[in-house]
Amino acid sequence: MTELEMAMGMIIDVFARYSGAEGNKLSLTKGELRTLLEKELPGFLESGKDKTTVDKLLKELDANGDAKADFNEFMMLVAVLTSTCHMYFEQEES
Repeated sequence: MTELEMAMGMIIDVFARYSGAEGNKLSLTKGELRTLLEKELPGFLESGKDKTTVDKLLKELDANGDAKADFNEFMMLVAVLTSTCHMYFEQEES
């Protein structure tokens, strides 16, 4: 497998590891999303000390209004965070 294929597989595996702990394996509840963020992106929650960070994030991600984040909605988070990190490192280099 190429590096990109492995990275894609890892994202899928991370989603699957946390989804379904509280029910449906095809989506993340607020609690599952919080656990995923605490374990996989601890700096993200640390930088947002506001206790409502996960609530706000889920509201933004939840395009279909079911109070959960499905894989496509989760991928929006991954894409935005990855793009933001890329822009940050571009600025650091200039």
